[in-house]
Amino acid sequence: MTTDLSTLTTAADRWDGLAKEFHKQETAYAKDVHGITLGPTWQGYSSDVAQQRLGWTLKEFQKAQVEAKAIASLLRDAHTQFVDLRKKLESARDGAIAAGMKLTDQGVVSYDTGKLSPGERQELAHDPDSQESVRKSVASWQARIDQCVKDLDDADKDVDFAFKTVVVDADATDGTLNGFNGKAQGDLDKYKAEEPSKDHKAHTKTDGWQWHGTGKATGPSAGASASGPKYGKEGSAKVYADLDHLTGEGTLSNGDLKLSMTGDLVVGARASASGAMTDKGISGSVETSAGARALVEGRADYGYLGGGYVRGTGFDGAEAQASAGAGLEGLNAGGKVFAGAKAGGAVGGEVAGIGAGATAEGWAGAGLEGKVTFGKGDDGKFHIGTKVGAALGVGGAVGAEFTIDPDKVSAAAGDAADAVGDAADAVGHAASSLKDDFTSLF
Repeated sequence: MTTDLSTLTTAADRWDGLAKEFHKQETAYAKDVHGITLGPTWQGYSSDVAQQRLGWTLKEFQKAQVEAKAIASLLRDAHTQFVDLRKKLESARDGAIAAGMKLTDQGVVSYDTGKLSPGERQELAHDPDSQESVRKSVASWQARIDQCVKDLDDADKDVDFAFKTVVVDADATDGTLNGFNGKAQGDLDKYKAEEPSKDHKAHTKTDGWQWHGTGKATGPSAGASASGPKYGKEGSAKVYADLDHLTGEGTLSNGDLKLSMTGDLVVGARASASGAMTDKGISGSVETSAGARALVEGRADYGYLGGGYVRGTGFDGAEAQASAGAGLEGLNAGGKVFAGAKAGGAVGGEVAGIGAGATAEGWAGAGLEGKVTFGKGDDGKFHIGTKVGAALGVGGAVGAEFTIDPDKVSAAAGDAADAVGDAADAVGHAASSLKDDFTSLF
């Protein structure tokens, strides 16, 4: 009742502005990056590969505009619906009060005996017909208030479904995995039509399950890149050649419950180096590898409450890597050198933002590995972990990690506080109702 709904239209204006910014970037990218591949001076296989891959990115700029405009339209639709439904709730509340009722902040309706004269209260206390009439009136107004609240809640869930759906890139043939949605729509009613019906949810065990899956295969491909001082980096360089690269992802969700599976297979060689010195600290890394690498991971998550994961990895080839970093948000250091084959697994879980995991690998070959991490990662979590491994013929590696997600910890703590507050409110409302009933007797 007190939410400032104008923030929805303010946000919509910002999303329209974002679409315009994406259009500027599309124009610049089409001219200065993708356009280079269309001229007569660059011919051959490398030009064909560059034209295709840069074309994918150009389309992403275009699809980003479609998605941003759709989100702006959905926000305005949500504003219109919420304003209308809240007016209906306000009208029901005012009607109940005019009919002699009173309401708590949680929408609980009761008969306002404080407006009665002593004689009227005495009559009500001794007249069964009057008491029955009051009970029916209270029940009628309570049903009307409850329906208004339910209508608002249903609309909120419809909006939630629309925003979760509008950002899903279901096109697995556009060269990107989980990119922008070029088919996004700005009409809440269209997404509402796609949402599993409430009757269907009530009578089926699948209860709103939604499936999304994407996959991509690329290769053969090759490329190289280098950059000077920008985005905080002092310098970086990368070169790669992939014989084949397969990726796939599937997600099955129902409300806050989310089950996901990810797979990745790459066969090729690559080398990279980078270094940075910024106000956040210093870091550097160098890496090279050649061979086949595979990963498959399954996860189960339930909102911020947490979940678990199981991961399998495999590698056949040779690799070497070294990295180190130190700054205000933590430190990390690691290095490895290995030639041969290895396979491993990892398992872990998280509860209310606090997570722990362990890894183990079996090695057939020769190599050494060591790594330690302490601090905040790119995912916003705080990580504390280590891994060690060695082999000369046969060996292996073991590792462990603990994580703290501040956002999830805060959300869990907030809900716990709300639960305590709701319990206190319930006790207070029960006491108030008992007081009113007792007073009405006199």
